[in-house]
Amino acid sequence: MSAPCRIRVDPHLMPLFWAKTLSAILAAFAVAFGTSHAIASPQAVASKSDGSDWVYVDHDVAGTRYSQLKQINTGNVSQLVKACAYSFPDKEPSQTAPIVSAGTMYVTTAHYTVAVDGSNCHVIWTSMWSPRDHETMTTHRGAALADGKIIRGTGDGFLLALDAKDGHTVWARQIASPKDGYFISMPPLVHGDLIYVGPAGAEWAARGWVGAFRIKDGEQVWRFNIVPDDGEPGANTWGPDAAARKHGGGNLWTPLSFDEKKNLLYVPGGNAAPDIYDEGRPGDNLYTNSLIALDAMTGRLAWYRQFIPHDVHDYDVTHVGPMFKTASNGSTRNVVASTGKDGMLRVLDRDSSDILYSVPFTNRVNADAAVTTTPVRVCPGTLGGQEWNGSAYHVKLNLLVVPATDWCAEFKKDAAAPDPEKEHTHGWYFGGETKFDPWSAARGRLTAFDASTGHEKWRYDAAKPLIAGVTTTGGDLIFTGELTGNLLALDARSGKVLLRSDLGGPAGGGVVTYSARGAQNVAIVSGFVGIYNSVAPDIGGGNTTVTVFRLRGN
Repeated sequence: MSAPCRIRVDPHLMPLFWAKTLSAILAAFAVAFGTSHAIASPQAVASKSDGSDWVYVDHDVAGTRYSQLKQINTGNVSQLVKACAYSFPDKEPSQTAPIVSAGTMYVTTAHYTVAVDGSNCHVIWTSMWSPRDHETMTTHRGAALADGKIIRGTGDGFLLALDAKDGHTVWARQIASPKDGYFISMPPLVHGDLIYVGPAGAEWAARGWVGAFRIKDGEQVWRFNIVPDDGEPGANTWGPDAAARKHGGGNLWTPLSFDEKKNLLYVPGGNAAPDIYDEGRPGDNLYTNSLIALDAMTGRLAWYRQFIPHDVHDYDVTHVGPMFKTASNGSTRNVVASTGKDGMLRVLDRDSSDILYSVPFTNRVNADAAVTTTPVRVCPGTLGGQEWNGSAYHVKLNLLVVPATDWCAEFKKDAAAPDPEKEHTHGWYFGGETKFDPWSAARGRLTAFDASTGHEKWRYDAAKPLIAGVTTTGGDLIFTGELTGNLLALDARSGKVLLRSDLGGPAGGGVVTYSARGAQNVAIVSGFVGIYNSVAPDIGGGNTTVTVFRLRGN
């Protein structure tokens, strides 16, 4: 926030103010004795320092994915057992991430939002979204909690606010039209009284942007065009044809991060579109494939760093976090890590925007090669590198822990440009084709890097791509999940696997840890993954399921 939080109450609303204050006191009393589920205020959530909650999909707005909880640790994690599970009624992609406050877990899919008791998985309330427009795509990756509201997006371009106590719709506002190829899959970020979110849709010939919306009613405050409009800075990096920018991609589908000290919003610029056919978009194609820092109050560009000018490999910058402080070259630096589908980890100085180091975390072959009508094999492929779940930072050990997909593909450009108007409704706006290596060749890895230098400390090699969330803890543990259907717990110091527990389906969603009724819990999302099932049907997966683990006897 740019200024300290101040409470101002309209005199006419004093009775309501005192009623809500009394209600909050009673709710806190009830929670202390385990008799009800309280919803923490945004101020209370922000001020908690015991790590009992997980209030953003990446744990905190800095995106660290680090919890200081240590009841579960390297010495007892082998005693972790399944405590309960909740499965959604429909089979929808399980790429979502839970959030937890005051012992209540909120989980979302494309159409459902559910509040469950984080201790026993009993349902508190369920809300179902009935689409009001065409759904471009039904992939969904999580929600946000603030001001007593659950904030989320939909496949038909709506931004919703649900009451966190009972799930009723407080407001619903369509912020992006499916007619233009848009849908909302990313989890919103809320800071202060603003919601930060943007639509996906590059593969449907959409043009990317990110906006700020008021939490009280969804009214737009500002919008920044990731692909510039006429006359905006960067428009000249797309060549003379304005139509190239109209369908230029750069869309959002992964979490944002927030620099609270500088009041900057960090945005991951997606790939340029068409993904492969580039004849109509000469130039660097700003601000695609970039880390973009925006003034959080105005949306004005503070600075940017484009990692892949003129992308032809579908190499989105997927993540602009974690953010942390670390020692580098004899001084303490404020840094941000950035990763993407190109398989590169980059750590930047947030004060100077300089890249401190850049290291690969996947195999890279022909990653900078031009794509023509003659096929060329490239690593990573379009589903390689890092997907919708990002890296984690282990604060105690100064480690960056990076999940990855090692999977190559053959790229080939079409002889003619695709029709963007057709792709708005049919997809895919590629302008070429990719032929994956056999699924038997697809691998995953989890690498721990020294966060100050980028030197590899250890690596875990997985049988299949690692696309689930990664969580680090004060108990010196790293939790993640595998497409082969297991929850993993690893020793953060060595990478040794300390626990492998069957989930009954592939893990492709979030992994969180939190306290409920005095015990530390670990929750992980598994089920039908989505796009991976279309190219690797043998991984299976049923309805989206959240499984909660706890130490035996707790």
